[in-house]
Amino acid sequence: MAQKRKKSEPLPCKQTYKNTAKDRLHAFWSVFEKNDEVLVIINADPDALATAMAVKRLLRYKVKSVTITHPNEIRRLNNVAMVKRLRIPIERLKDVKVDHYSKRVMVDSQPNHLPCFEKIKVHAIIDHHPIGGNFDCEFIDIRPEYGATATMAVEYLRAAGMKPSVALATALFYGIKVDTQNFEQKSVLADGISFRYLFNIANRDLVRKFELTDLRKSELKYFSIALAELKYSKGRYYSHLGRVRSPDVLVIVADFLNHVGEIDWVFVSGIHGEKLVVIFRCDGYRKSAGKLADRIFGSLGSAGGHKGAARAEVPLKNLNLGDKNFSSDTLKRFIMRHI
Repeated sequence: MAQKRKKSEPLPCKQTYKNTAKDRLHAFWSVFEKNDEVLVIINADPDALATAMAVKRLLRYKVKSVTITHPNEIRRLNNVAMVKRLRIPIERLKDVKVDHYSKRVMVDSQPNHLPCFEKIKVHAIIDHHPIGGNFDCEFIDIRPEYGATATMAVEYLRAAGMKPSVALATALFYGIKVDTQNFEQKSVLADGISFRYLFNIANRDLVRKFELTDLRKSELKYFSIALAELKYSKGRYYSHLGRVRSPDVLVIVADFLNHVGEIDWVFVSGIHGEKLVVIFRCDGYRKSAGKLADRIFGSLGSAGGHKGAARAEVPLKNLNLGDKNFSSDTLKRFIMRHI
């Protein structure tokens, strides 16, 4: 529901979405005045970054200034590449004085999502996550059925008659791709309509670069380690990479090994901090990586996932290895007991 409401009116528990796109747009605009300095608050990921850029465009001639801020450190290389190549101006939340901004907008999130958000008074919320509570807010547009908040942002832009720049279209296009997982996850017709609208405006080659940017040069060595440590048995690959800088590299290596046609299962492990991290991959046909991960490691740590992909994280102290080092053979033995 998108609405402008009086301060005395409570936020209705049941929200409906009968407003037209122009109704939502004008209700959103009515929150702001010409001399407002606006802070857009996000938990930075592609969908949030793209929507924040769209909000900045929508408010360009409506307010004095718009600043985008986020509390989280952006570590994923895909997201780093997006921020760098699209030159998205963002600031860390710890470095801004929140109370100095006359209006605050939260997008792709809600005040109850992070502890650092709870004490911030926001004037507008635009989000697609499940409704997390009753918020004292002048404008609310929360649509949990949508696959991406970027889809909602496109609807606002089109209602305003604003064609997005190539940079903004590229960000929105990528945001929808990521949050719908290329439409393999939850989405509605509106997501497809917005995606198609952006298709000929966005720089799709740049989006492909974002998608492919997930390795540092220093991490190429892990492929050598993975191949050197690789064990094969009955259509299954096992490889332990030792200590890794980030668990993300385990996912990349597992996905790479999963490309081999004759392989039914891939198990890749590594040690990050004081935990053993194991990545599971399979075709998901008459198999369930999530169930297997839980069966093997559920009693030792956190484990689970989907049919084709899963993950386990186990504190090293729970493995009872004694003085022995974890290896590809150890990984194989753990798996063989349960498969």
